[in-house]
Amino acid sequence: MKLLVIEDNAAMQTTLQRSFERRGFRIVICDDGAKALSRWRASVPDVVLLDLSMPGLDGLDVLGLARAEGLTTPVIIITARGTLGDRILGLNTGADDYLPKPFDLDELEARIRALVRRQGQASEGFKPPEAPSFCGLRADLESGAVYHHGQPLDLPPREAALLRALLARPGQAVAKDKLFDLVFADAADAQPDAIEVVAYRPRKRLASTGAKLVTLRGLGYLLQPDD
Repeated sequence: MKLLVIEDNAAMQTTLQRSFERRGFRIVICDDGAKALSRWRASVPDVVLLDLSMPGLDGLDVLGLARAEGLTTPVIIITARGTLGDRILGLNTGADDYLPKPFDLDELEARIRALVRRQGQASEGFKPPEAPSFCGLRADLESGAVYHHGQPLDLPPREAALLRALLARPGQAVAKDKLFDLVFADAADAQPDAIEVVAYRPRKRLASTGAKLVTLRGLGYLLQPDD
């Protein structure tokens, strides 16, 4: 069984990795929200353990984007933010279970196995839906390519990453800092203003698609129909 652990606390990372590897699990650790989302897409785990307090994209942002893209992996939120309001918000965002820190590792394992059993029962005969389409635009969840009415758009990787993030929330503004974390997850030396250059380039490519990329000053970017 493969676990993706999205957690930035080094001590917790070590505890989870050592404990669950001894129990026969395969563990992938990621301490950054944007990079974790890329890992999740690239190699879908059996269960995701997700901390809420993360640098860049926080846990709820990661979860919301993953669910909007059609990633259905069971998620257990593990966090010190254990108030009733936090639990309700996490579950409403798409989490399957919620375990406040500190927790018992045996209980966590039992919850993981229960989620996998339920996922297996629910998926019998079930075909996951395609990613939603917006003005004929669709992002392929496996390859990361962006299509318009089935035809691939010739996009550099960063522009494709930007459009994938906006297609996950069409008609809703996505903040510049969150887009920067997603688009430049692999570039430690990139400056925040670089996202403006990336956002400028796809506008002409979208001209004939019926969608347009709109800048909202102080808020970020969004996709909306080109009326």
